Amino acid sequence: MSQVELDIMNLISIAGDSKGKAFEALKKVKTMDFKGAKKLLEESRQLDLDAHKIQTKLITDELDPEKESQTVSLLMVHAQDHYMSSQLARDLIETLIEVFEVQGGNK
Repeated sequence: MSQVELDIMNLISIAGDSKGKAFEALKKVKTMDFKGAKKLLEESRQLDLDAHKIQTKLITDELDPEKESQTVSLLMVHAQDHYMSSQLARDLIETLIEVFEVQGGNK
């Protein structure tokens, strides 16, 4: 496996971990554990930042004329899909938690 493929697999793995943390955060709302939910969202956000660094490296390397040109692979498209859906899930879940927290405070 090439370094590019390893980086892509790492991007997929980190994005999956990020999405998992976000959904764990949403589950914390069932027990009104908003502090725990926010902690998990922060962990998810950090994982997304780690994934973004890998994504940026892959894009930068692809544009570097000194490096061998890489074709866009189905694996990279798959990684991008995972990364984007993890960000979307985290953003949406973060908003849902804020709404539930406000609603919980009104009871």
